[in-house]
Amino acid sequence: MKTTFDGTMQPLDRTVPDPALIVLIGAAGSGKSTWASTWPSTQVLELDQFRAMVSDEAGDQSATLSAVNVMHTVLEARLARKRTTVIDATNTEERVRADLVQMARNYGVPTVAFLVSTPASVCVERQADRSPDRAVPEGVVRRQHADAVAALPHLRSEGFDHVVFADSIHRLEPLLKRASDTRCRELGWDGGDGLGGLLLVRRTFGAEVLPLWHWRDRSPIAGGDRVGEIRLGPDRMVLALRTDVDGEGDVGFDLLVGCPYDDECDAPAWQPVFSVTDLWKAHTSGTGRHPDAVCSLHGGPDDVDQEADDHNQDDDPEGRADLEEQFAAAVRE
Repeated sequence: MKTTFDGTMQPLDRTVPDPALIVLIGAAGSGKSTWASTWPSTQVLELDQFRAMVSDEAGDQSATLSAVNVMHTVLEARLARKRTTVIDATNTEERVRADLVQMARNYGVPTVAFLVSTPASVCVERQADRSPDRAVPEGVVRRQHADAVAALPHLRSEGFDHVVFADSIHRLEPLLKRASDTRCRELGWDGGDGLGGLLLVRRTFGAEVLPLWHWRDRSPIAGGDRVGEIRLGPDRMVLALRTDVDGEGDVGFDLLVGCPYDDECDAPAWQPVFSVTDLWKAHTSGTGRHPDAVCSLHGGPDDVDQEADDHNQDDDPEGRADLEEQFAAAVRE
């Protein structure tokens, strides 16, 4: 069994007490945020998020000082309550680490230097996958990596109570346990109600939509299919849950829209939506025709008769003359 850090002959330390101040150390792209995610999100203070808070740009380096000041305020509040806190930043500069160690000492909280020792070449390669505002220049990444390597022999003398390598710490179990607990709550396996019908809504449109979603049970607007609504202030989007798309048993959502074939038609029309991006496009595109939109009266783009716009009983052999009122009622609800 390995008992020392390679190349240093330092005893292998796997101690991460609770509470503790855990200072991640590694170059940009080393995977620090992945390791940080193994702790509850409330315990993680990520410098990029604080940059975004004060400047709207996570990669705005000019906002670093302001971001650090805000982060330290939150950190002090947590240390005063003896709460485990993870600092997700490069932390490759000694003065930065010194400030963190001193703050922890002030509140009697043990400190852990948590080294993420990913090769410099890998850290550099990962920058290519980042957005331009988050990518770090190669020279900066390599300097951070060199600084982290140089710091290793001195971390104990800097005041850290524990010095650990990420690769020697088992963090998968707490991550899986937290994910399992969340899933059990969503499915109602913990004895609660769970998300129920909202599971499909979240899977399709994302968690941000859930607080805005309301089911309209017994609504007749969708021919018996279940109807839901996204509602925020004066904005409304009405959707139908289709459980047998194309007769093949597939499940999906259609969005209630105006007739795309006749401006004077008041019958309900539906167009498929597969993601929150589709909702956004539909909400901002005005009256543009969707290629797969189907009007309850005129049919779809492949129907031969697109001229049945008199809306009388002769043009309505299937008894759909009340669709105009159904559409108006759906919007009024």
